[in-house]
Amino acid sequence: MKQIKLLSFVLSALPLFSSYAFDLKSADVTDNQSLKKSQVFNQWGCTGDNKSPELSWSSPPDGTKSFAITMYDPDAPTGSGWWHWLVVNIPADQTGMAENAGEKGGKNLPKGASMVTNDFGFKGFGGACPPPNAKPHNYQITVYALDKEKIELPDNASGALAGYNILQHVIDKVVLTAPTNLR
Repeated sequence: MKQIKLLSFVLSALPLFSSYAFDLKSADVTDNQSLKKSQVFNQWGCTGDNKSPELSWSSPPDGTKSFAITMYDPDAPTGSGWWHWLVVNIPADQTGMAENAGEKGGKNLPKGASMVTNDFGFKGFGGACPPPNAKPHNYQITVYALDKEKIELPDNASGALAGYNILQHVIDKVVLTAPTNLR
């Protein structure tokens, strides 16, 4: 009888723990499928369009004051991965990014948002560009819901410094992973 009461209590409490389901979708990226040629870098021997993907998210957790987006390759042969795109200070009322929001200069970003220098050496989206004949790299596109309205970073902040500051304020995150070896 105690087990039935316990099960009943747990089942009745589930809505309290699932009042939101932070979700990330993209017309350009499907989880566990390769990136498109449009998200491939257009230098270093790679021949893509270098456009950041369209992203849309919904049901962020209560207390979200801003968002951050990263595209990171943990499989890059560097010993520390590779930061392809970092955007911070995305307003809390934002529900997505249009394709090519990561264009150099930031003109396609929402007001208040800014990009951090990627590992290619510029502020903008740097698409996939694995080494020749590499196994697919698992590009991780992550949207973070943050408990802070503005992440303060120096103008020359690295991806690691931005990542550290983002992770200090995460309420929740959603990830699309795209295993890709396109050049």
